[in-house]
Amino acid sequence: MENCSPLLEAALKRAQKNLGHSFIHDEEIAARVVSVANCPSNRAGVRLIMACMLAKLHRPEIDPRKPYTKIGGKDCFSGRSYDEQFIGDFITRHNLPCNSTTAFLTPTLRNMDQTLTTKVVLVGRPMVMYHDALQLLDDVRAGRASAKDVLDESIRLLLLERDVRKVRLKTLLSGVGRVVGALPLSSEDTVNLVEQHLRCKGSSRLLVLIVAAAYEAAKTRLGERVLNLTAHNAADEQTGAVGDVQITLLGEDKVVTSYEMKNKAVQRADIDRALQKIAAQGKHVQNCIFISTEAVADDIREYARSKYDETGGVEIAILDCIGFLRHFLHLFHRLRKDFLDQYQVLVLQEADSAVSQALKEAFLALRQAAESAD
Repeated sequence: MENCSPLLEAALKRAQKNLGHSFIHDEEIAARVVSVANCPSNRAGVRLIMACMLAKLHRPEIDPRKPYTKIGGKDCFSGRSYDEQFIGDFITRHNLPCNSTTAFLTPTLRNMDQTLTTKVVLVGRPMVMYHDALQLLDDVRAGRASAKDVLDESIRLLLLERDVRKVRLKTLLSGVGRVVGALPLSSEDTVNLVEQHLRCKGSSRLLVLIVAAAYEAAKTRLGERVLNLTAHNAADEQTGAVGDVQITLLGEDKVVTSYEMKNKAVQRADIDRALQKIAAQGKHVQNCIFISTEAVADDIREYARSKYDETGGVEIAILDCIGFLRHFLHLFHRLRKDFLDQYQVLVLQEADSAVSQALKEAFLALRQAAESAD
């Protein structure tokens, strides 16, 4: 496929020059673009629209409602190809608030083989956003709006949202650690802060960041470090990773400890799968540690213990997340602020699809409140 990146960069320049004014003059159509591009709970819709608009700009003869080659005909196209090859790289380079993965693999849009008319019922939430997205595709198909204007307007709204988010985070960051000479939070206050953060909606990725921050803070003491974290939605089979967090000795790259994160109770099947990955990858893993948010049943703990001899020395442990953190902070008490700083860095640098903007803001607000408490 011809490189469509120049089309996106041209749209970006137009949006940057026109940030204060909408490209869409029809108020109803403009409101639909806002509904899709600024939807706070689902960022897949805007990638769908951008991919279809880019395809229409690139190939004017296509029908923007037909982003599936299974439909057949000269006027259909692969929306996923436009999304993965061009939109994904574009939003990453410009830090736009969209999903980090293609919209066409979301449960709502995958396995589709029909024209996305306004009569199609997309099973996804919020329903209003998907309804508006379908209506926008029809607006462009019918000539009520141009693909160029809808793409430009979508990018304009994303730029504005990106900048608003940056300002909010900057404001919250300015309130963290502002009391010069103040005592760092105690270990127990730090545990309480992180525990509150874990209770927030959409916090599953935080388990990974807690463990990674602990090792990053104590790596010189431990003589171990975290290998680069894989994306939150990447399967271990695709990345070649043994676990969600992989630990290696300083100066080496062989995994010696792997961590598996579970937002549920650990089952025997989880242990078996972890051991299969270790065996298949041929890693030098000595410890396989599960971090769970749920209580550990006695029979599961015994099953994990029994695998030591069977595997020739791979030890499996199952720990609850808060217990792990509490022990770490008391064991490395003088590193408690280092841990919190590292955790903050990891939280803020995660893609919004892994740690939402709301979750980032929640942590900064919680930390500011904890540090300013009498």
